[in-house]
Amino acid sequence: MGNKGKSLVVVQLSGGNDYLNTVVPYGDEEYYDFRRTVHIEQNKVLPIDKVYGFSPHLAPIKRLYDQGKVAVINGIGYDNPNRSHFRSMDIWHTAQPDEIGTEGWLGRVIRDLDPNAENVLTGVNFGRGLPRALGVRGVPVASVGNLDTYGLFPDIKDESAKKLALDAFAHMYGGVQGKDPVLNFLGQTGMDALKGADILRTAPQKYSSAIEYAANPIAQGMKSIAQVLLADFGTRVFYTQHGSFDTHSGEIITHAKLWDEVSGAVGDFYDDMQEHGREDEVVVMIFSEFGRRIKDNGSGTDHGSGGVAFIIGGEVKGGMYGQYPSIREADQLEGDLHFNNDFRSTYSTIVEKWFGLDPVPIVNGHFEQFDFVNA
Repeated sequence: MGNKGKSLVVVQLSGGNDYLNTVVPYGDEEYYDFRRTVHIEQNKVLPIDKVYGFSPHLAPIKRLYDQGKVAVINGIGYDNPNRSHFRSMDIWHTAQPDEIGTEGWLGRVIRDLDPNAENVLTGVNFGRGLPRALGVRGVPVASVGNLDTYGLFPDIKDESAKKLALDAFAHMYGGVQGKDPVLNFLGQTGMDALKGADILRTAPQKYSSAIEYAANPIAQGMKSIAQVLLADFGTRVFYTQHGSFDTHSGEIITHAKLWDEVSGAVGDFYDDMQEHGREDEVVVMIFSEFGRRIKDNGSGTDHGSGGVAFIIGGEVKGGMYGQYPSIREADQLEGDLHFNNDFRSTYSTIVEKWFGLDPVPIVNGHFEQFDFVNA
C-alpha cells in the first residue's frame, strides 16, 4: 500500500520546454554565442552559482530553491531521443522508450497504492481527457475540467430532476455487471465516475485559505489540487498540465509568460500547503517531453533533446542533481544537448523513496536513484 499520506503532484509542461532559458548557463559565453537573440540577459538571471541561474520568470521557484525545497534534475532524458511531441510524451508516460507501452507509469503507481481499487479518487487528473501516464485498465482515475462545476448533469438545476437523472444513470451503468466484458468495463467506469463526482464536488466547500491564486488555468488547476488534497479524500496522485511550450517563434515573450504562470502557481501551492501544515506530505514534479535546440532560429527554438525537471516539496533535499550538459559544439548531439540521466531514475526515486513501492515493475527496470527526497 506504500507510505500512507504522501502525495505526488505532476505538472506537465506540454510542447517541449526550453531548458537553456529555464536554468540558464549565463556564465558560459558560448550560450550567448549560440543564442544570439533568444536568451536571458546576464544581469536578469537569478544566480544559483557563478555559471548557472534561474530565469527571472521562475522567481517563486528560486525562492523555494533558496529554502532548500527544490531539486533541479539536469540533463534528464533517454537514449535515442525522439523529437516528435506525441512519441516523446508517450515515452515519458509509459516509461518505455524502446516499444509502444500499453500502461501508464502513474496508473501502475495508483494500482499498487490501492490494489483493490477501493478509492476511486486515488488518482485525479485536472484537465480534459486522461493523460496516458494515468491509464491502466481497471484503475479508476477521475478527470476534472472545472472543480467548481464538476459533477454529473451539473446543468440540471432542479434537484428532483437531477435525482431522477442520477438514478437512471446508476441503473443504466450498474445493472450490467457480469453480463458482458465490455459492458462490465463500461459499467464499472460509469459507477466510478458517479461516486467520484459525488465526492469531489464537496471539496471547494471544505476549503479555506489566505492564498490568492492567479486567474490563469495552471494556477486554478493547482488551487483545485490543493482543495482536493486538503479535503482528505485519500488522493495520492494528482496530474495537470500547461502550455504550449512549443516556442518555434516569439519565444522570449511566450516562454516568459508561461513560466510566470507555472512558477507563480507552484509557489502559491507550496505556500498553501505550508499554511495548512501539509508541505511535508506532498512533492511536485515538473517535467516536459524534451528540450529545445542549442542554437536559436532567430525568434524561437526548435525541438531538441536533453531537458530539466524540478522536484519541489517540504521533504525535498534541494540542489542541483545530475550534470548540466555541455553546450560546446564538440559535445553536442546533432545540435542538441546530450541527456546524461535517464528519466526513469527520477521516477524510480519517487516510487521507492517517496511512495515506498517497488519501482522495477512500474518503471520497467532497475535504475540508479537520486537522494532528493527524505525516505
